[in-house]
Amino acid sequence: MSTKTRMGLLWALTIVITVVSAIYQRSTGPTKPERITVESGGEEYRFTLRRSHVVTRDFFIRLGDAPVGMEGRVLHRRYPTNEEWQATNLSRDGDKLAAQLPLQPPAGWIEYYLVLEQDGREIFTNEDEPVRLRFRGDVPAIFMIPHILFMFAAMLFSNITGIMVIFRHPGYRKYIRFTFWTLLVGGLIMGPVIQKYAFGDFWTGWPFGQDLTDNKTLVAFLFWAVAFYTNRNAARPKPVFALVASIVLLLVYFIPHSMMGSMLDYETGEVVTGFLQAPLYHLIHIW
Repeated sequence: MSTKTRMGLLWALTIVITVVSAIYQRSTGPTKPERITVESGGEEYRFTLRRSHVVTRDFFIRLGDAPVGMEGRVLHRRYPTNEEWQATNLSRDGDKLAAQLPLQPPAGWIEYYLVLEQDGREIFTNEDEPVRLRFRGDVPAIFMIPHILFMFAAMLFSNITGIMVIFRHPGYRKYIRFTFWTLLVGGLIMGPVIQKYAFGDFWTGWPFGQDLTDNKTLVAFLFWAVAFYTNRNAARPKPVFALVASIVLLLVYFIPHSMMGSMLDYETGEVVTGFLQAPLYHLIHIW
């Protein structure tokens, strides 16, 4: 097999792994829209319920292609609290049903569920599993797009580095440099800018908080910093460090995005982060 063909196969494998990782990241996590199926008149209707919204635009629950005779209401409250549920009726506009819910500050959450009726008979409710939605500030595209591109590039270069090490390809060292710099720019420079626009703070990971997205980015970067340092000498490279760093970043991408992120404490007005504060707050106030 020629060197060119071999490299082409390695890149093909890299692209597959990277795309699968990106799709998984996009399709998981606490802000992924909730999809529900409602049966009415012997037919199934599928609706999408939002779990993330920007504070600069009014928030509506919208059900498209709702059949004639379907009506209902949305019950909602701030999360995590034990406040009374507030009901807002769904209004019809042609074949759509919609209800406007109150906005919250950035990092504020609400939980809501639907009660749908067809010709006066209840046909659906998700009361037992309400949808939880987080509000965030609007991030300008001039920052968001480069952030996404740099993070995708970092994942791509990380994967090709690891694969080249596994197959003992001597050219892996230059991709260590590519990974290090793209991860630095995308994760540790652009990432805090995104966080600032979305939730008001540049950094909510260690040592200031326990935001999982910030922390996992920091951990991955530290591994790549070690790989970068230990492979700077062409005479005595340490490919094992590059392989470990690539595996760590791959694992990081399989952790759903935005988990254990920012949550507004409605009593103190402070934003809490991580797996300790938010669930503990939830347990104290709900139970």
